[in-house]
Amino acid sequence: MTQKKFDFDEIIDRRGTASEKWDKYGDRDIIPLWVADMDFKSPPAIVKALHERVEHGVFGYTAPPQGLAQAVIDSLQAEFGWQVRKEWITWLPGLVTGLNVSCRAVGEAGDDVVTFTPVYPPFMSAPPLSDRNVINVPLVCEAGRWGLDLAALEAAVTPRTKQLLLCSPHNPVGRVWTREELVALDDFAARHDLVICSDEIHAGLVLEPGVRHIPIATLSPEASRRTITLMAPSKTYNVPGLGCSFAVISDDTLRRAFRKAMGRIVPHVNLLGYTAAEAAYRDGEEWRQELLEYLRGNRDLVEKELTALGLPVAKVEATYLSWIDLRQTGIEDPVRFFEDAGVGLSGGSDFGLAGYVRLNFGCRRELLKEALRRMKVALDGLPGR
Repeated sequence: MTQKKFDFDEIIDRRGTASEKWDKYGDRDIIPLWVADMDFKSPPAIVKALHERVEHGVFGYTAPPQGLAQAVIDSLQAEFGWQVRKEWITWLPGLVTGLNVSCRAVGEAGDDVVTFTPVYPPFMSAPPLSDRNVINVPLVCEAGRWGLDLAALEAAVTPRTKQLLLCSPHNPVGRVWTREELVALDDFAARHDLVICSDEIHAGLVLEPGVRHIPIATLSPEASRRTITLMAPSKTYNVPGLGCSFAVISDDTLRRAFRKAMGRIVPHVNLLGYTAAEAAYRDGEEWRQELLEYLRGNRDLVEKELTALGLPVAKVEATYLSWIDLRQTGIEDPVRFFEDAGVGLSGGSDFGLAGYVRLNFGCRRELLKEALRRMKVALDGLPGR
């Protein structure tokens, strides 16, 4: 058995550190498994690089470090066989910023933007904030597996639809879209002359053996020209608080429109975000591989325990997020119900589908086991069980 280099079971007390995740509940005995950051220390290579940058002691205005773009280019080539040029990359202080900029960059006020629900909430809020209309097309769940409803997508499109917002891999249902599914979406976009904005922030967190993430922009040169791909090291390497993301846009006209929409409103990435990103993409792979193995064990534990309780759980192919169906339990307010049981989850209504909860299993296993035990006790106490 290979010796592990990194300890994902280490107890790290995040309370009182201004952690959005942990300080939400104050002194209440609630295990927070809601917002999507992990409780693990970031890779030692990132911590070391940040220490060295802080030791320098000067924190002035900062351009992207010379080695950063090359580290990203090398990583995308190694992971996806994707040949990206430096000039295609636009740096952003966050992926949500990218979603909003994309909505402003394509079409004009009053146009329509289509997306699939349930989905990460900014997909539904970004279009209205940009004076666009959002069209929500529900995903379908068959035999416990979520998928695309292409007929519903065709029925929903309008003459004013200019953009498709895609979450790939998908948050919260955990799907890694197949090549066939992506080809169908690209064909749809081509026929209706749509720009695709693809959020691929979870691309480095594929857990299912034998499954590979395919950036939709890599399907063909034509697909690349109509695609804005949004990526970041934040989820994979647990550095979301450092705010460094990027857009990959190969088409010159689309890239200029995106940068114009950024204007002077979008701030630059901070220097520690750049530092962490370069270290992540250059030196974080060994840590990532051990992380994936650990998360796989957590995923399987959640699926096993909750399925035993009769709760349908989506198979998590990627991300560290479980999507749990509570509609048959009769629980009116699932978030409040589990908070009362000592577990903090995200409510499905935030993602456009009530009756579900999202559970973040990016934590040490013993804490996860205790959360699942609390959930079992609460569910066992329901009438009729």
